[in-house]
Amino acid sequence: MLEGKVVVGITQGDCNGIGPEVLIRALQDPMFVEQFVPVIYGSGRVLAYYRKNLNVQGVQVFAVKRAAEAHPRRINLIEVSVSEPVMVEMGQPTRLAGLLAYNALEAFFADWRTGALDALVTLPVNKSTMQSASFVFPGHTEYLADRTQSPDALMFMISDRLRVGVVTGHVPLRRVPELLSSERILAKIRLMNDTLRRDFELERPRIAVLGLNPHAGEGGLLGTEEMTVITPAIEQANAEGMIAVGPLPADGFFGAGAWKNYDAVLAMYHDQGLIPFKSLTFEDGVNFTAGLPLVRTSPAHGTAYSLVGKGTASCEPFRQSVYAAIQIAKSRQRTDTTLAGALRPQPTEATEVAEH
Repeated sequence: MLEGKVVVGITQGDCNGIGPEVLIRALQDPMFVEQFVPVIYGSGRVLAYYRKNLNVQGVQVFAVKRAAEAHPRRINLIEVSVSEPVMVEMGQPTRLAGLLAYNALEAFFADWRTGALDALVTLPVNKSTMQSASFVFPGHTEYLADRTQSPDALMFMISDRLRVGVVTGHVPLRRVPELLSSERILAKIRLMNDTLRRDFELERPRIAVLGLNPHAGEGGLLGTEEMTVITPAIEQANAEGMIAVGPLPADGFFGAGAWKNYDAVLAMYHDQGLIPFKSLTFEDGVNFTAGLPLVRTSPAHGTAYSLVGKGTASCEPFRQSVYAAIQIAKSRQRTDTTLAGALRPQPTEATEVAEH
């Protein structure tokens, strides 16, 4: 932290998507900027293009070579480039935009390893344009787990009202049943439980676990995964002292508002969890990657090519991503400090007498 403020690295994402413009427009608000230390990983040329295109006034960025040089009261920029002239083609997926987005992520990690950054906020990318010999991941979550050498990671969609994680993420729907196992589901419940305790400071979180099949299998009539795979994982989680309830039918669970009774929901696959989450929390929803040594958040939307350059795309999801990163970084610091104090050996009576 710098002067008590969280240092947040921000990767500009796809330069042809709405990421750069919502970044620039959000940074117009001095009250927003003063709450953290922004370190942007991107192209100064791209930012200048959108400032001019959208007639954005009053946003000054200051170039620094590394995050350790960031000024606590400025908008800092670490220049990211490619081996050819940077071109903005608003609303168009291009190979150059994908390469620039990848290089921004790599530049962030070069700094993060030095300990100069507290959190990462990633603006939306186009996964297909990023694919290369260096980027062979289906999304940010898998890439981040690889770069931080994390054994597991959880796509965890969060808001003030609802938190939803998924057992399987960016995979074809037809592969979901074969990817589910009791061990994998249990690992996600454990990860979610640990995250809720460490990053959200919930002492005894309640986790709802959804079924895979319609009506959670209807007692085996509509599928057996609930009985053979999901229930054993839930039972083991409860045996370990966690509070996990399910498997629950997804439609009735969200339709009746039962999600309000839980601290988080674990869905079996991407759309099962993200459709209700985005329906309920689209403006303030945040994508948080749990299970990393790094605090990482992102707006819960994509590149939105159809909105680029119009100045109508909402900045609120980006702001909420920054706020969430700040809050989680501070919560994690408090929790870790408390835990370290609890584990520190206490002086014996003989030691205390000797010290006096």
